[in-house]
Amino acid sequence: MPEPHPLLAVNELEAWYGESHVLHGVTFDVQPGEVVTLLGRNGVGKTTTLKAIMGIMESRTGSVRFEDAELIGRTSDAIARAGIAFCPEERGIFSTLDVKENLLLPPQVRPGGLGLDRIFELFPNLQERLSSQGTKLSGGEQQMLAIGRILRTGARLLLLDEPTEGLAPVIIQQIGRTIGALKAQGFTILLVEQNFHFAATLADRHYVMEHGRIVDHFSAGELKANTEKLHDYLGV
Repeated sequence: MPEPHPLLAVNELEAWYGESHVLHGVTFDVQPGEVVTLLGRNGVGKTTTLKAIMGIMESRTGSVRFEDAELIGRTSDAIARAGIAFCPEERGIFSTLDVKENLLLPPQVRPGGLGLDRIFELFPNLQERLSSQGTKLSGGEQQMLAIGRILRTGARLLLLDEPTEGLAPVIIQQIGRTIGALKAQGFTILLVEQNFHFAATLADRHYVMEHGRIVDHFSAGELKANTEKLHDYLGV
């Protein structure tokens, strides 16, 4: 049976911050409906890879194909309109806007986005805090808002950067259930995550990064056999 066509195909991706060469031929793919993680220690290029996919990097070469259309050369707003949404680690909540205003801020780029009722089913806390300013939310609520906001857009591929960073275990569990529910609804997710134990419960496949390169690749079923190797990679 032939392999399904990747929704996202990254090939020989190079990227620079000014004179600093930070990605060195990154190559991987994400199939429709998968949750795929980029794993690795701090500073190996995981977040930079997400930014390069989104066109946020000033300088990048190689190939990034989404739904078989080349994204290298496109602006970040054109990439968002193509159907990719990025939820950054810093969350990007507008402190002067309330929860509802933050949720309604991004435009819908294509059909299929979730309505507010469905977002509130995933994150009941947000409905309770609807008129609260962004600065009044807890870290967990801000993360829920950041994810909820991109679900409205109609994006088919979600790039999530460290969604559990600094959160309490009970909130991490809720974020995990939400990612599982989104996968069940057909969303495709590329996840950068330091919390390997969290990522292991969710992902279909894992890519490991070191020094701006992909150095290994495991399916969920291969994790147990490669636990020692992963500990060496990740220092856990």
